[in-house]
Amino acid sequence: MEEHSIFHRMISHLRSTCRYYTGYPKVLGPSRVIHFTSEREFVHILHQGYPVVVAFTIRGNLTKHLDRVLEEAAAEFYPHVKFMRVECPKYPGFCLTRQRKEYPFIEIFHSPEQASTRERGADPNITKYAVKVLPFNYDLSAYGFREYFKRQGIRSSDPK
Repeated sequence: MEEHSIFHRMISHLRSTCRYYTGYPKVLGPSRVIHFTSEREFVHILHQGYPVVVAFTIRGNLTKHLDRVLEEAAAEFYPHVKFMRVECPKYPGFCLTRQRKEYPFIEIFHSPEQASTRERGADPNITKYAVKVLPFNYDLSAYGFREYFKRQGIRSSDPK
């Protein structure tokens, strides 16, 4: 057997214990990113009480990087924050309601509350909700999401 140098053993130990900092691939497990299929499903996810990070995307090179970031962040913040990806060419109606022209962009939906229904002629069978929507303008990384959640007061992990 070949004896490894001290430097080689030190580097291999560093790589095995510090994967987060060295950029080595992380073992994320199954995907935690939810793919948008309908507004009804989106409302159902909002009513679970967790903040929902929604990435409005189109196919492209930047989207591949965004997908990796979303996978990593979704694995880190599961189950306290839900991550959803909307492909805007497939669901243009939902994307157009956001009134943004540049893609991709990220918005965070949280704190759904039932809105007052004092309008005349409003259908009593329809329940309206008010949701806080925050644009995400931090670094596209798990660290950026963590700092954003901290600054906005959004609980993203178990209290210690």
